[in-house]
Amino acid sequence: MRNSILAGLNRQAVEHAARTTVAATVSLAIAKMFRLPEAYWAAISTMVVTQSSMGAALTISGQRFAGTTLGAAAAVLLANRLGSGMLTFVVGVFGLGLICALIRLDYAAYRFAGITLAVVVLITRNQPVWIVASHRFFEVSLGIVTGLAMTALWPEQDRTAPASAKGGRA
Repeated sequence: MRNSILAGLNRQAVEHAARTTVAATVSLAIAKMFRLPEAYWAAISTMVVTQSSMGAALTISGQRFAGTTLGAAAAVLLANRLGSGMLTFVVGVFGLGLICALIRLDYAAYRFAGITLAVVVLITRNQPVWIVASHRFFEVSLGIVTGLAMTALWPEQDRTAPASAKGGRA
């Protein structure tokens, strides 16, 4: 049984787990160093954008950054007019969907915008909404930058290349 469990572990799987762990830990440590109140968002964002290739990482990073920016801005604007709560959430999520469609952002950006809006307007805090939105933006941006840096500094080997092309045995 032990051999069947370990059979799924190969060098690439271990390396992927290691680089994801290092990237998320670095981003969490930096966020804590800057005393960001919800530092875990930096680690989460890093795990979302740390991809096997720079092309894939850039794509998801751009969508996450655009969505987070839109969601944070919408949360501040709407919460200042409507207050925080369900009405702001409903108006915001629908409005963000329309805005993302109008400016031709894909569904991933819309999802990230909605997530940011929800985190900012639905969780009760003792700070003004603009501070909460700013923290969220910086936490996520830190995670994006860390994930991109890790993908650039420690890229995964192409999983589709034959072993002989990777320098291994054929």
